[in-house]
Amino acid sequence: MVIWLASPLGVGKAADPMLPLKPLTAALKEADAWVEFNNQWLLYSTPWDIAMEENKKLRYLCLVGMDVDMMIRCIGRVDFPTLKEFQTKVVELTRKAKRMRITTPAGTDVSFENDPSRPILLEVGYADTPGPHFMSGQIGWSPIFETINGVIVFDGSLSPPIGLLKEPVKLHVKEGKIVKIEGGKEAIEFEAWLKSFDDPNMFYMAHVCYGFHPNAKLTGAILEDERVWGCTEWGIGNVGPMLAPPKGRPAKSHTDGICLNSSVWLDDVQLLDKGKVVHPELIELAKKLGKA
Repeated sequence: MVIWLASPLGVGKAADPMLPLKPLTAALKEADAWVEFNNQWLLYSTPWDIAMEENKKLRYLCLVGMDVDMMIRCIGRVDFPTLKEFQTKVVELTRKAKRMRITTPAGTDVSFENDPSRPILLEVGYADTPGPHFMSGQIGWSPIFETINGVIVFDGSLSPPIGLLKEPVKLHVKEGKIVKIEGGKEAIEFEAWLKSFDDPNMFYMAHVCYGFHPNAKLTGAILEDERVWGCTEWGIGNVGPMLAPPKGRPAKSHTDGICLNSSVWLDDVQLLDKGKVVHPELIELAKKLGKA
């Protein structure tokens, strides 16, 4: 069954007022599998929340913004066994790290601590078990929110509300909250967008991710942008229980920003250097994926 909807003006719960909530929720509660292709995603919307909570057989695959070119590059031409092995090793290393630091040439310098009880989502592209699944090439988790401190500079894309960035957007973060936004016109637009929800939780960091897809490129489609090899991605606003159990932290919407060419330290051990894998346990696998 194909469900056609008029594109809502927002994403997440900001889409709720423009969705046929009752019939859409009823359909999703009975589905066995759901692949989402639309650009204004239903991920984190109320129908999505209810379907994930009540339909224990539902397999959800998020492919928002997918087109033919992306499907060929990011699904059809991928060494999935090697990528899965690589990502699994990254998860193992990250799970052991208590404290992390991320920097970028654009000016990011942020540190945080991890909660070992929180899940780390390993996205390898297989939607073979019930629950939410995403395209391969990404690893995400929610740090201990109040330990996130420093500067985060988005220099790839920021969606919503902008897409590809023409100039960096700098966030000053204290104890997990954005306290200052700097930059040009796009930074002003982004701050106005956050304020438009009249929701304090829209100014809190939600999750951090690695981008490790060997064929992803920066296009303005967030599904692909957040998987660009060697980037880190920060989610802001709504975060669900799959990342921050038991109840997450609700907000009226959600946005994701990309930090290119990231350097990452796990405690005192470096994982990435300006987007290049330098950890000795990962170098050979990266070479097999063409990312030496």
